[in-house]
Amino acid sequence: MKADLREALRQQLIVGDGAMGTYLYQMGFPVGISYEELNLLKPDVIMDVHRRYYEAGARLIETNTFSANREKLSKYGLEQEVEAINRAGVDLARRSVGSDAYVVGAIGSIRAGKRKNVRTAKVKDDLKQQIEVLADTPVDGLLLESFYDLEELLIALKLIRKISSLPVICQFATEGTGSTHDGIPLDEAFRRLLAAGADVVGFNCRSGPNGLMRSLERIAGMEAAPPFSIFPNAGIADYVDGRYTFAATPSYFGETARKFVDLGARIIGGCCGTTPEHIAAIASSLRGYVPDPAAIRKLTENVREPRPERIAEPVQVSDRPPAAPPVQSEPTIVDLVKERPTVIVELDPPRDLDIEKFMQGASALKKAGADALTMADNSLAVTRMSNLALGSLVQERIGIRPLIHIACRDRNMIGTQSHMMGLHALGIDHVLAVTGDPAKFGDLPGSSSVYDLTSFEIIRMIKQLNEGVSFSGKPLKKKANFIVGAAFNPNVKYLDKAVRRLERKIESGADYIMTQPVYNAELIEKISEATRHLNVPIFLGIMPLASGGNAEYLHNEVPGIQLSDEVRQRMSGLKGEEGRAMGVQIAKELLDVALSHFKGIYLMTPFLAYEMTVELTKYVWQKAGRRDFHLYPLEK
Repeated sequence: MKADLREALRQQLIVGDGAMGTYLYQMGFPVGISYEELNLLKPDVIMDVHRRYYEAGARLIETNTFSANREKLSKYGLEQEVEAINRAGVDLARRSVGSDAYVVGAIGSIRAGKRKNVRTAKVKDDLKQQIEVLADTPVDGLLLESFYDLEELLIALKLIRKISSLPVICQFATEGTGSTHDGIPLDEAFRRLLAAGADVVGFNCRSGPNGLMRSLERIAGMEAAPPFSIFPNAGIADYVDGRYTFAATPSYFGETARKFVDLGARIIGGCCGTTPEHIAAIASSLRGYVPDPAAIRKLTENVREPRPERIAEPVQVSDRPPAAPPVQSEPTIVDLVKERPTVIVELDPPRDLDIEKFMQGASALKKAGADALTMADNSLAVTRMSNLALGSLVQERIGIRPLIHIACRDRNMIGTQSHMMGLHALGIDHVLAVTGDPAKFGDLPGSSSVYDLTSFEIIRMIKQLNEGVSFSGKPLKKKANFIVGAAFNPNVKYLDKAVRRLERKIESGADYIMTQPVYNAELIEKISEATRHLNVPIFLGIMPLASGGNAEYLHNEVPGIQLSDEVRQRMSGLKGEEGRAMGVQIAKELLDVALSHFKGIYLMTPFLAYEMTVELTKYVWQKAGRRDFHLYPLEK
């Protein structure tokens, strides 16, 4: 007979299971249906998923009841099936696995980060209904997962404690910040949950291992630390050709599992994007593993993202200097790159309202001779300041050409055309059309991903504006003059297939190409050979690494980025100035190769550490024999 879950956690590590919803999606079940209804419609499928996780080594099995509450089921006309779906979920999980597995009833957030979308009284009623059903089944515990606000999680926990003494696991959805969605510091939130009767606290969803590691580090040293549970996503989701994919490999999950254990985790599983293979890697890695008592401090020092200490000379952004000469009349970057090496530098808009450091970086990059400053459109679905507004500021105050990313994710066709018309009015004519990372995996997961247009269609529609024709086909009285770029990810298994996809973007009207960052000299040569036949310029992406932790995060969790084994080894364990210095050195070595094949260089600035890309921009000009960095552009 197995021990009570509380007792088991005092004696052993427990491997949790992986994703249910995204795994069903991978099996062919479409988005837009109730996966919980499959407990009634496709019980054999649900049992098969549970069985696969159990056979992979999971000994904590979640019921397929995450969204089986009245509010969520009502979207499918299933509000009368709450009891039937929840009871079936427990029965299927029990019958699928051995007697040594702990089955926990999964209960998800009703508000899901949208704090005002459901009244508190209704939240209480709907949670109470699901809790009462699950507590009346043979579960070994209850799992409250993917909660964003402490307020709602406490509501659920207190409801449970009124009717049941079952073990309760409480998990926040987090992206590596130090507080809950409603602004409560994590250590305080966990103390309040423990005082209210939680047995285990932890994190799941929203982030891959790197983000959850940072969150766990923030509370690993709390007094009387409880057992922690950790269920990361398989990195950041990518959306390509209408399908969601995830980057993090099973082997990466195996490696990070031990680090989580060293920080106090006693239950480790997976969330969105994870599969039985990820769980098998965790189980294999933890088999016989004894936590390292000295590891907490070491991990805390090494994994946190670096913040450059040097502060550049301030730029007075509050005063409005005379406007720089209009850049529209200058040669485009397509014109420039035909004549000489040309450098585009990416600088991320801030996540807050302080633009001083951003403007400092823009000014420094202008002085270094960058040909254009490019700004992403809420990359990784994380909310940032409008790149349209910042593009206008840097054009007017700094005098550098802005190159604005346009994502398909955030705007419908009405909003996209309106946005493009605004760019035209501001004299901003260089854009990069991208699909955009899925909203549900960003910092506002309750937001919708629009995707009215594909990356192919948005390129074609923007070029239609250049003909003086709106998206609806009506005349616009004037013609726009957009220079449209397309994104290219060469970090793939089959480069030829990626090039064929790129050819379609060029057929749609792309004027130039910007690649994801490349960290392999051999791959640079392969890209050159594979794209030699294309009639548009390619700007090869180079992003200096900031630390060993940054290198591992990019390689394992960010879609479209792959580091070579050599680069990962050289960055391993480095941090601070030492890490940034090595990152710049590696980037220079890659630039040596890139400049022998491409005139276009696309530098990406990590963490607003613009000193790194300033140095690399100057290095490009040094290699090219150019000395007049202050002149923009060069005379043709």
